[in-house]
Amino acid sequence: MLSGDSQKMGMLTEQAADVSRGSAAGEMSCTGSWTVGGLASLEPRVEAFAWPAEGELAIDGSAITAMDTSGAWLLHRTRSTLELGGRSVRLHGLRAEFDALLKLIAARAAGAQVPSPPAPSALAKLGETAWIGLLRLWGMLSFLGEAAVAALRSIAQPRRIRWQPILHNLQTGGFEALPITGLLSFLLGIVIAYQGAEQLRRFGANIYVADLVGLSMVRELSPLITAIIVAGRSGSAYTAQIGTMKVTEEIDALRTIGIPPLELLVLPKALAMIVALPLLTVYTDVMGILGGMVMAHAQLDLSYGTFLDRLDDAITLRSYLIGIGKAPVFAAIIALVGCYQGFQATGSADSVGRQTTTSVVQSIFLVIVADALFSVIFSWLHI
Repeated sequence: MLSGDSQKMGMLTEQAADVSRGSAAGEMSCTGSWTVGGLASLEPRVEAFAWPAEGELAIDGSAITAMDTSGAWLLHRTRSTLELGGRSVRLHGLRAEFDALLKLIAARAAGAQVPSPPAPSALAKLGETAWIGLLRLWGMLSFLGEAAVAALRSIAQPRRIRWQPILHNLQTGGFEALPITGLLSFLLGIVIAYQGAEQLRRFGANIYVADLVGLSMVRELSPLITAIIVAGRSGSAYTAQIGTMKVTEEIDALRTIGIPPLELLVLPKALAMIVALPLLTVYTDVMGILGGMVMAHAQLDLSYGTFLDRLDDAITLRSYLIGIGKAPVFAAIIALVGCYQGFQATGSADSVGRQTTTSVVQSIFLVIVADALFSVIFSWLHI
């Protein structure tokens, strides 16, 4: 038989763990047996305890009758969470053995924290960036190779050419781009003539405004500006269309039914762009020169007939063909980059947006680089 004191001790030991408000403000009183058997019901009550918004917090453990590692961990985690929130927490009343167990848990928890990896060195970052760039370059070259094979296959078998998509892309990428390209080219001609007129008037060389506007528009600015506008307008549309089809698995469906995606989606866009961009360049040449002629008449009182006569002497056939010859190269860059970035979309609509942005940036960058290379080559050839 147990004595009365022993029976009371057994009842206290078996008492269920609980928390309640203490005698002081901001104090949580812990009672019962904080062991693994009672944590399932104890933990939600600890997390839901209403702490005051300010002031020192206290945890009273004098009524805890038993504690194992699980209970000590819950108590340690509660105190650490409050301290990480910027609160001051005082723990008191624990038995010596419970306090020692809690200190052991705290020490092990601090030692168990995984140290953050060291920051990569500058050389490592450079190597990683170079490797990613090489992988992207390899992917682009692989895509160009596949597109070239598909183009040769279509040339060998003309019945594989899809004329309806070509005509559709010729309309959307060429004819529908006439208003925006014409307007911007006209305004650009006005700006060039206005800026040049201010300088030429000082030297009495008003007539040479035709040379300035004509050569700058025909040889450099018209093909470049037209390509940049089309890259932002049509290149982004190519990426968005193919990227959406990739995300919705329509590309996989085309492969399943035996339709090569490159022949249906890439080649018609590329061919239509190669045809449309030189025609747009001719149109923007005319609109840019027209804008310069209007401004020359307004600023320098230069008649339209005199402007056109000087323009005939200023622009040679070589200069005109140089500008037109750049357009198919720019068109191929815009179409292939736009389609390639569309095929890189994965997962969600957010990926389509990112690839569309990348497509526009890369297209414009490569067009400007290609234009610079043309300038260097023409300089070597004294053209």
